[in-house]
Amino acid sequence: FQWSSPPEAIERFKSHEIWFPPPQFYEFCRLCNFPSLGELRKFSSERALEGCERWMPVMLSAADGFIQLLPGDELYLEDPDYTGEKKIIMSTDKKVEDLMKEGGIFHRIVIKNTNNLAVYVNIQAKYKHINPLMLKCDNSDYNSRL
Repeated sequence: FQWSSPPEAIERFKSHEIWFPPPQFYEFCRLCNFPSLGELRKFSSERALEGCERWMPVMLSAADGFIQLLPGDELYLEDPDYTGEKKIIMSTDKKVEDLMKEGGIFHRIVIKNTNNLAVYVNIQAKYKHINPLMLKCDNSDYNSRL
């Protein structure tokens, strides 16, 4: 075990020292908004009674990677599989880069491989929550339409 700040954990992830799944990458990116534990505690207590939202990512398989679509993304299904029983996986022959250039409303995690993830969010978070910082583990530039 090793204690790391969220930015340090992301750097270790990028350098392949450690691995964590996409949902944890997303949460580390959210935690990067708080430079101290005190600021995180203050934020948490101020929004504690605002509510929360149930999420189930929808997987989109592209020609050269995957995209986990999250609520609010323009490609997110209206009726996602909240139980995980249907195991819905959408697919396309398009490349991730093309899907990103065609899109405009993002709430997604782009997955090129196990240590190559990127978070793209340009929607307003619900319940006074805070969006993750848009961090990526490669040099791709899909921000041209953001």
